[in-house]
Amino acid sequence: MQMPAYTKLHWAKADRQNPAKPQGIHLLEHHLADVGACFEQLLRQPTIRQRLARAGGWDDLDGVTAARLAVLAALHDIGKVNAGFQVKIWRPEDWPDRQRPQSFRGVGHIRDLTPVINDEDKETFAWFFPALGFGQGVAGWDNGIFEWDDQNGVTVGNLFIAALSHHGEPIDLGANLPANTRAWQQYGELNPREGTERIGKLVRQWFPEAFAAGAPPLPDQADFQHHFLGLCILADWIGSNEGYFPFDDRPDDGYIHTARKQAATAIADIGLDISKQREIFGSRPPRLEFADLFALPRPNAIQQQAALDTPLDCPLVIIESETGSGKTEAALWRFARMYQQGLVDGLYFALTTRAAASQIHRRVEGFVARMFPEAARPAVVRAVPGYIDRESVDGGLQDYRVWWEKDDGEMLWAAESAKRYLAAQIAVGTVDQAMLGALQVRHAHLRASCLARNLLVVDEVHASDTYMREILAALLNAHRAAGGYALLMSATLGSASRQRWLYVNAAEVGDGMPLTDAIDAHYPAVSWVSGDGAAGIDYAGSNDRAKAVAMAAQPAMHDFDQVAETALAAARSGAKVLVIRNTVGYARQTQQALENRAAGSSELLFTVRDVVTLHHSRFAAADRRLLDGEIERQLGKDRPAGGRIVVGTQTLEQSLDIDADLLITDLCPVDVLLQRIGRLHRHTGNVRPAEYANPQCIVLTPPGEDLSPLLNSRSGQDPNGLGPHGGVYRSLHILEATRRLLDEYGEWRIRK
Repeated sequence: MQMPAYTKLHWAKADRQNPAKPQGIHLLEHHLADVGACFEQLLRQPTIRQRLARAGGWDDLDGVTAARLAVLAALHDIGKVNAGFQVKIWRPEDWPDRQRPQSFRGVGHIRDLTPVINDEDKETFAWFFPALGFGQGVAGWDNGIFEWDDQNGVTVGNLFIAALSHHGEPIDLGANLPANTRAWQQYGELNPREGTERIGKLVRQWFPEAFAAGAPPLPDQADFQHHFLGLCILADWIGSNEGYFPFDDRPDDGYIHTARKQAATAIADIGLDISKQREIFGSRPPRLEFADLFALPRPNAIQQQAALDTPLDCPLVIIESETGSGKTEAALWRFARMYQQGLVDGLYFALTTRAAASQIHRRVEGFVARMFPEAARPAVVRAVPGYIDRESVDGGLQDYRVWWEKDDGEMLWAAESAKRYLAAQIAVGTVDQAMLGALQVRHAHLRASCLARNLLVVDEVHASDTYMREILAALLNAHRAAGGYALLMSATLGSASRQRWLYVNAAEVGDGMPLTDAIDAHYPAVSWVSGDGAAGIDYAGSNDRAKAVAMAAQPAMHDFDQVAETALAAARSGAKVLVIRNTVGYARQTQQALENRAAGSSELLFTVRDVVTLHHSRFAAADRRLLDGEIERQLGKDRPAGGRIVVGTQTLEQSLDIDADLLITDLCPVDVLLQRIGRLHRHTGNVRPAEYANPQCIVLTPPGEDLSPLLNSRSGQDPNGLGPHGGVYRSLHILEATRRLLDEYGEWRIRK
């Protein structure tokens, strides 16, 4: 009886349509060549290579170092050579005694390699590393892999362990797993030692430059290992795509040529190799003038300062300007110029909410269509889980067919779309997708290394709470340390937060900026950090635009009928009214009061598909898309005439392009209040009733304008989210300071 190929040859991937009776296998040596070739091809991309080098403290990687890293990446799945793993796909009739040996149950290619690495399986350890060519003075090897560093092999060992961690998290070398020597011994025609020796010889043939003498030692920084692992994961995911690397069960010493050809094709198709795009982009006079990119006649002061007057090689830039002043265009224009100079390959535009990301996605698509010629135009990925539709693009790394395992031996698919968002050249998504690259979570390494080549833009950076602020700070520090570039935007950034972002180490911030200096700080402004770490802030100049907002406090926070009457009166005069409540509960009660009192005036209420409704975060994703689109239509730049009332929560205060005549809002911290006021008189061309020719804002406060009852924990949680027990805005001293500003100033003049 002819035994199947998988009982004699070491495989890496098998047909999963029917694992019990696989129709085909992809040889382990071929898969290692695929991944090694993909890693090699990644390092041929100038920006990707330079970011990895910077993570190790170098300006660039020489050819020998790149080849050595490709060797280590290729060896990522070497643990699959053990017989215990290989028999996973055997059918009952393939077993000599018709059943799997007990010593082979639950064997994996990582868990059972760990005791070998730790020298707990001494018998296997004695031959395993020499067979791969790691040791010094091994017969037939004139330059062992352990000689690639100046730490007696420690650096190489750490990078090898990083490559083995390509499942998305570092392997646990301290797990004290029992040695399973039997899995590494010959079983039938499978010989792990001979398979390891063959792979050791093949990698030397694939990457001969790696074994040249006299090259610099590999970098030993933890950041370098982190970045290297991210690229290993990416190379493995690409090299596991059967569309580019179809199964091949025939041993072939020259297979590396096929692997290299397919790797080049795959990485170009995915959008990681942008050399042709740059060639096409540079073959015509670049249309990077502001008017070309945005169909606007000229940039305003903040756009001029951010994109033209601030040096492009500043690793961090902060734009502070009033809502609606064109910060998004400033960021995109700066990106276009940075791309032209070769400083970045792409863009990740990060926003605080899914709705905001979807809204900005449309604007970025239009910008990309104007910036890039059609033959070189990248897709704009909407990096928002749950918002995928026919119009959006969902990444490029798809349809993986690779064996992955948990400690219990369960096989899993390798990829989910959210994990590969940051591999896109141009993506618009939520800030949490980027921040996951700075947390100890699976695939953080992949996210961070993919993001490093692109300009990271974070909008509404002031909206981060303390927890998010620290995560984002860690992300920015790592991104900048790898040579990456970031741009932050805010309408209401505080001085302490500005200082926190400008300095890499929190210790450099000290006690923050003195109050007098904070008051005198420029606004609108562009802050920056230069390549040598120097920081500064430049006044962006006036746009010759300002709005004077009539401010009034109304102690009606809990009186829904009064709020409804105030809104209806304004809407009946033809005003567009925005009502923002701090909690969903209060928004719902306000909406109910409006519906009860709008007899004969229901046309004044916000409707979607003839259904009267409100706007908050608890709607299903499909409904949120409808709500977002409809609210921009009814209250946007080209809003129809007539009164309208929209009730909602914090989802209305940022990123949506809406324009109201009257804002009714709950008391909130002053920076949040300014953000909400940004929804007033956003577009100068809209027609308004005479009574609202100037913007007006009513701030709802507790009865008697007394916040002290909120200090009492016995009163329970405040139903509208205020105070230490409210859960939304807990700092009463900030709320009281905001309330006093309302008493002191009946008009707030806001520069644009």
